[in-house]
Amino acid sequence: MENLDWKNLPFGYIKTDYNVRCVYKDGKWGELEVSSSEYINMHMAATALHYGQEAFEGMKAYRGKDGKVRLFRWDENAKRLQQSCEGIYMAKLPLELFRDACIKAVKLNECFIPPYGTGASLYIRPLLFGSGAEVGVRPAKEYTFVVFVTPVGPYFKTGFNPVKIAIVRDSDRAAPLGTGVFKVGGNYAASMRGTERAHDAGYGSPMYLDAKEKRYIDEIGAANFFGIKDNTYITPKSSSILPSITNKSLIQIAEDLGMKVERRPIEESELSTFEEVGACGTAAVISPIGEINDLDSGKVYTYCKDGKPGPLSTKLYETLVGIQYGEIEDKHGWITIID
Repeated sequence: MENLDWKNLPFGYIKTDYNVRCVYKDGKWGELEVSSSEYINMHMAATALHYGQEAFEGMKAYRGKDGKVRLFRWDENAKRLQQSCEGIYMAKLPLELFRDACIKAVKLNECFIPPYGTGASLYIRPLLFGSGAEVGVRPAKEYTFVVFVTPVGPYFKTGFNPVKIAIVRDSDRAAPLGTGVFKVGGNYAASMRGTERAHDAGYGSPMYLDAKEKRYIDEIGAANFFGIKDNTYITPKSSSILPSITNKSLIQIAEDLGMKVERRPIEESELSTFEEVGACGTAAVISPIGEINDLDSGKVYTYCKDGKPGPLSTKLYETLVGIQYGEIEDKHGWITIID
């Protein structure tokens, strides 16, 4: 689109031409339908509105230097959506239906895929929700699947530069044996209180500790946490953390680069021992962290003292982004080229 300033896009919603939809009814999924409307007609008793039967995914399409458009590990997003469906008792979406809907949405809106070299990408949002009417607390019998896309810039305005994070203790994002391992909207609603507290204090995002003991690091807002020391990539192991596909990919890349990898509980006190720390997820890929402030105790952990991301975080970031844009060889079969 000629009127879009590709290099200065926000991470926000911009209207595109089409979205793709599909309905589960009478025990089966229907055909994909194309819509140009940004709105959804929904029954006022839909389970998504009353009982939170809703799950979503976040993906990106990238235009490479060769002009080809690439999807990154769509199958992992599809599998994670299926896990969310199982977690909150929604009709499971077949992997091939997920793939076809995403590719169709990207192709229909090809003119909105940002050019190579702008730092922008096409964000893909698959959304599945209970659209059937129920008054009692029970799973719906009807579900609606929607895929829309929008061009986006960096998640943090600073891009790949250090951000400031605040530890919040007066709210929890999710609890063990709850829905933290599923990508459902309720987790994000639960995180808004901590997010706003962090923003009000001048920080980019909150860091949540485990709900039970407030001792171990869980997540950073909508992203996974990692720390680096002694050439080792360390990320939390917890029963209330969303399994990040970006984090999973970074673990593999770290091993490819000759780093050790540890997935284990990380106490807050260990923050002082890390050489580099960061947040990772689809939206930001990697956000290096320059400061972590425990708002309640007043303790501050500082990193990136020269104002620049650490060398290993930089290498991990450049490698993953290079694979996504087709600049670095895809050794693991992560990329799907859209013809």
